[in-house]
Amino acid sequence: MRRPPLRILDLSGSPEAMGHAHGAAHADEIRVYADERVRLAGTPNWAGSAMDRADVLDIARSCLPAHEAHSPALYAELCGIAAGAGITPEEAVVVGGFTDFVDTVRAVVGGEHPLEVQEDDCTAFIVPDARADGQGFYGQTWDMHDTATDHVVLLRLHPDDAPAALVFTTTGCVGQIGMNEAGVCVGINNLVATDGCRGVMWTSVVRDALTRSTAADARDAILDAELAGAHSFLTFDASGEGFMIEAFPTARPTEKLEADALVHTNHALWDEALARQAPKQEGLMASSTRRLDRAHDLLDRDGITADDLMALTRDDDAICQVSAPPAHIESSGAAIMRPGTLDFWAVWGLPSHNDFVHVPFAA
Repeated sequence: MRRPPLRILDLSGSPEAMGHAHGAAHADEIRVYADERVRLAGTPNWAGSAMDRADVLDIARSCLPAHEAHSPALYAELCGIAAGAGITPEEAVVVGGFTDFVDTVRAVVGGEHPLEVQEDDCTAFIVPDARADGQGFYGQTWDMHDTATDHVVLLRLHPDDAPAALVFTTTGCVGQIGMNEAGVCVGINNLVATDGCRGVMWTSVVRDALTRSTAADARDAILDAELAGAHSFLTFDASGEGFMIEAFPTARPTEKLEADALVHTNHALWDEALARQAPKQEGLMASSTRRLDRAHDLLDRDGITADDLMALTRDDDAICQVSAPPAHIESSGAAIMRPGTLDFWAVWGLPSHNDFVHVPFAA
C-alpha cells in the first residue's frame, strides 16, 4: 500500500512531441496496460458478450475520427503517445479512455451492463471561496480497479499553443484531472451510460477543457463535446465560479456552485441523467451514496483548509476505498487544487497510506 513519491513527467513543445515523449518514457508500462485494457474490454463482464481483440480494436478505430474532429491537437498528442510507446492509435483510445470505451462497446454490440463489474470510482468536490477563507478548492480521490494504481503519473505540461497545466493521469492517457496556469480546474467521476456511442473519450474532453480561460468556458467545452460515454465533470476557477455537469452522450444537466460545496460520486442525481444511467449493483450504489453523504457532512462548515481536504481523501469511514473482492476498487490517488493561488497537491496510491506532494508549475 505504500508507494514511492508521485512520479512527475515534464512535457513541452508541440502536441506530437509531447505525446511521443510521454509514450517513449513509459513505453513498456503502456504496452502492458494497453494489453490488459483491450483484453478486459472484450470480456463478457465488460462488453456483455465475448469479443476478440480485433473486434475490440475495430470499435476503437471507429472512434478516431471523432477524436480528430474534437481537437486536432489532442488527436496528434494521442497519436504521438501511440508512436512513442509502440502501440496503435486505437489501442491508445482504449488505454486512455477505458471507462467511456466500454460504454461504447456495449452500445455497439448491444451487450448488457453486468452489475458485478461496474466501477465505483472517485469522490469529487468543489469548496466555494466563502467556505475556505476566500480561496476555494477543487479536489477528489481517483478510484479505479486496483491494477490501475501502478500506472499513476503527474504530467507537467508546457505546450507550444495552450496554457501550461498540471494533470493527474495514468501512463498512456492524455489526462484525467488537472489545473491550468489560468487557475481553471477540471475533474470527474465515472458514470455508466446506456446511450454510449462512437465518440470522444472523457480524457480528451478533460484536456480540451483545460485549454480554456474560465470555468464557464470549460463547462461549455464539455457541453459541446461529442461524448462516447458518461462522466460527471466539475469545473472551477480562480474567480470562485464552478459548475457540475452530469454528462451523458444525449443529456447534460448542469448545476452552478453556490454557497455550499458541490459533491459528486458515481450515481446520477438529476432525472434527465438518471434516465440514461445503467442500473447499479446494490453494493456499489450503497458505496456511492455513502461517500456522497460523508463528503457533504465533512464539507458543511467554514474555514476549510488544504489539510482538511487531504484528511477527507483519507477518510476510512467511506471515502478512501481499499481494494476488496469482488469489485477490487481502490483509491489509486487523489488531487487537491487551489486555483486562486495555483497550489496543486497530489498523492500516488491510497491517500491513507501515502503522502501528498506539492507540485509547482515550474520544474
